[in-house]
Amino acid sequence: MATLSDIGVAAAINILTAFAFFIAFAILRLQPVNDRVYFPKWYLKGLRSSPIKSGGLASKFVNLDFRSYIRFLNWMPQALRMPEPELIDHAGLDSVVYLRIYLLGLKIFFPIACLAFTVMVPVNWTNTTLDKLQNLTFSDIDKLSISNIPNGSSRFWVHLCMAYVITFWTCFVLKREYKIIGSMRLQFLASDQRRPDQFTVLVRNIPPDPDESVSELVEHFFKVNHPDYYLSYQAVYNANKLSELVQKRKKCQNWLDYYQNKHSRNPSKRPMIKVGFLGCWGEEVDAIDRYTEKIEGLTRKISEEKEKVTSSTKSLVPAAFVSFKRRWGAVVCAQTQQSRNPTEWLTEWAPEPRDIYWDNLALPYVHLTIRRLVIAVAFFFLTFFFMIPIAFVQTLANIEGIEKAVPFLKPLIEMKAIKSFIQGFLPGIALKIFLIVLPSVLMIMSKFEGFISKSSLERRCASRYYMFQFINVFLCSIIAGTALQQLNSFLNQSATEIPKTIGVSIPMKATFFITYIMVDGWAGVAGEILRLKPLIIYHLKNFFLVKTEKDREEAMDPGTIGFNTGEPQIQLYFILGLVYAAVSPILLPFILVFFALAYVVYRHQIINVYNQEYESAGAFWPDVHRRVVIALIVSQLLLLGLLSTKRASRSTPLLFILPVLTIGFHRFCKGRYEPVFVRYPLQDAMVKDTLERTKEPNLNLKTFLQNAYVHPVFKAADNVKDEMVEEEPRPDQTPDLVATKRSSKRHTSGSSFETF
Repeated sequence: MATLSDIGVAAAINILTAFAFFIAFAILRLQPVNDRVYFPKWYLKGLRSSPIKSGGLASKFVNLDFRSYIRFLNWMPQALRMPEPELIDHAGLDSVVYLRIYLLGLKIFFPIACLAFTVMVPVNWTNTTLDKLQNLTFSDIDKLSISNIPNGSSRFWVHLCMAYVITFWTCFVLKREYKIIGSMRLQFLASDQRRPDQFTVLVRNIPPDPDESVSELVEHFFKVNHPDYYLSYQAVYNANKLSELVQKRKKCQNWLDYYQNKHSRNPSKRPMIKVGFLGCWGEEVDAIDRYTEKIEGLTRKISEEKEKVTSSTKSLVPAAFVSFKRRWGAVVCAQTQQSRNPTEWLTEWAPEPRDIYWDNLALPYVHLTIRRLVIAVAFFFLTFFFMIPIAFVQTLANIEGIEKAVPFLKPLIEMKAIKSFIQGFLPGIALKIFLIVLPSVLMIMSKFEGFISKSSLERRCASRYYMFQFINVFLCSIIAGTALQQLNSFLNQSATEIPKTIGVSIPMKATFFITYIMVDGWAGVAGEILRLKPLIIYHLKNFFLVKTEKDREEAMDPGTIGFNTGEPQIQLYFILGLVYAAVSPILLPFILVFFALAYVVYRHQIINVYNQEYESAGAFWPDVHRRVVIALIVSQLLLLGLLSTKRASRSTPLLFILPVLTIGFHRFCKGRYEPVFVRYPLQDAMVKDTLERTKEPNLNLKTFLQNAYVHPVFKAADNVKDEMVEEEPRPDQTPDLVATKRSSKRHTSGSSFETF
């Protein structure tokens, strides 16, 4: 078990690591050659020009102003200087709402930490319970926890009151934040510029008809059922094969650029490659000629495939993007049932064009339930089997316990410096390494489930990641760590005493989580600002692939916030803070440092680096709220179980009220504030339409929406003429009677498609 000196070693290592990252960042960001890596957002907005173009030869690559190196931390106040309204205009509401998650953590835990260290720590420290227990492994830090209070003590009333204070304060802050962000969302939507998704609805599961194509069905259905507001539609094509060809051609073009640049540096020698497996053997051929030939062949295939997709009705997917003349019409369509059969003509708000994940639009709607069932089973087994490395990590955090059970390991790890390093630093970094590949695996699983937008993919991936963190990182770490830590006690005591030992030792897992917070929340956040991977990749691309300014701009990788990984990681800190606030408050200062540091770092990145792929106007906040509420309920239940093992029978019944009150609070917030995030008010839509008609009476909305939802792969192929997806001829005026192929064959009295 990590002692106070072990925690000190870990803190020193992580503080020095974070400081080294900040110094490296301060030096690298000042170099003109790295300007596009650390300020890409300003380049994408066209508000910054490269410093390499001006100055002498040396100053183009190295910053010679030594005074700028002295102020190496001036980026911190600069990151805090931009006001929130300006930040919304600069980066979008999603980025600002994401930053408010860190502020939420500071608002919740700072008052709790002050109260806990004023009241809880003295109450826990002034006892000698742990010193009197035999065969129990503990450290001086554990004397600050509830484990140091004797069974049946009246001091547990302090912990009970603390639980009530934590609950009421957390609910107050959550409600206030929910209200503020809901108002920010409505204000943002009201003041936002005109966007295609405000007028467009995605229609799925269009029923097949033997007499009409999907395009004809869509045209007919909406002209009849939405005659006053229907404007146009965009058919959805299965262009996955075409997308693969475009990606292949892009890779070949990169290799061609590489070999052409290589040849330009040494014109006397043509680059050669082998045509065998991975270029390791086979006939040697001219690399430039080889890739030029490949690109020409792929260009022909792309043109043929594009023509095949756009001309064949078999490529049409039973889905379409339907646009309306007014936002009001889109609201009515997106939020109502369109057909007597609730499984047909399913409508939802269309994602904004850059948010669409086009590959999944081609999936049959009826297959989605099966896919999600398969992934649910796969996720269960992934979570189960990942408990093995988590248990291994816990062996690193509980060396003393293993030494008692397995004495022959003791000489190997007895040296104080090595022991402090292993217990104070290694468990956190080992757990971090094991979790590196997890987000990529979860994103693949989310894509297989069939979600059609990047935002929904990230939110589902975040949900899975949160569940994984809660089960494996939190619960499994406590259970496995407790079992290993108190292994000797379990082997030498009766079965009736085991629950008591577990109840005492669970709070003592705070030392493991402290080491993890320092590795992930201190050094990890500081490493985020260094952007070492994008820096290396940019310079490799710049050296081998870049030929024009456009290529150099494409070589920049601004990245995004990464909601699918960042938000679940933040939620882990909410769980740890709320659970241990009344049990072992020593954890709270480490969590506060994380929230404060992360807020400054990510605010800087959002201002200067990240370029969001989509804008959902903070639609993810209900997920954030719900997970904090779950963390609060978990903390109440764990404290209830802990006090029951400590024989605090008089105070325990009063804890049953807290989960009930918290669930009631969540239901209130869900009914009062969540509708703002899932539905769009008709009143606001009408106001915005009226203002728009007043300001722009001659607006041609059809031209504005014409190409908004055309599959981007149709325009992505280089050296291939861009082709528009031709819409079928449509009458300018909607007649009182809509002629269809079915009307000449049958006239059923129950049909709603003939007249209106």
